[in-house]
Parts: sequence; C-alpha cells; structure tokens
Amino acid sequence: VQLVESGGGLVQPGGFLRLSCAASGFAFSSYDMSWYRQAPGKERELVATISTAGGSTYYADSVKGRFTTSRDNAKNTVYLQMNSLKPDDAAVYYCNRWPRREDYWGQGTQVTVSS
Repeated sequence: VQLVESGGGLVQPGGFLRLSCAASGFAFSSYDMSWYRQAPGKERELVATISTAGGSTYYADSVKGRFTTSRDNAKNTVYLQMNSLKPDDAAVYYCNRWPRREDYWGQGTQVTVSS
C-alpha cells in the first residue's frame, strides 16, 4: 500500500491550494477516503472524508465552507481543494482510508500559511 500526498506549499492568508493523494496497492474505488492534518505540537485531526463514489462528504467544522474533497477513481486519486486559507490551517496534511488504518500513512505534504 502506498499513499503519496502532494501539492502543499507556502501560501498567503486568503490563498488557495489543491492537494492530491495518489493511492496504490489496494482497491481504491472500494473504500471511503479521508484527509487529516497535524500541526506542530498538536494531535493529528480529521479534516474531511469522502465516500467511494464521491457522493457523500464530511468536513470538520474548522474547514467547512472553505475546503472541498473529491476523488477520481479512474486515477486512484483523492483531492483536497483548500480555499480562504488561514494561518491555523498550516500543518502537514495526510490522506488515508476511512476509517483510517495506521499502516497506511504516507509522508504527508506540508502546508504553510504566512504573509
């Protein structure tokens, strides 16, 4: 199993980023997927989930209305569109199955929000 996150970077407050997570080694289209983030000194927290066909999503209150998750099962990829970014959104972002599996974590992608 491999999950490879990409798309992070440095962005100013109010800016946007689109994260991608390429999955391999399991039947991607058969599983709900999730996005997590972890800021320095904090617990890893759930950001969003998406159902197998993409028709059902969940968002943490802190990102609701600003973040959108989607997936392309033909490409075995899940996305996280992040708009109106705030300094509090700065973290390493990870994808995983949903419910998560501890042996599935990738390396994550760093998001920095700063002027």
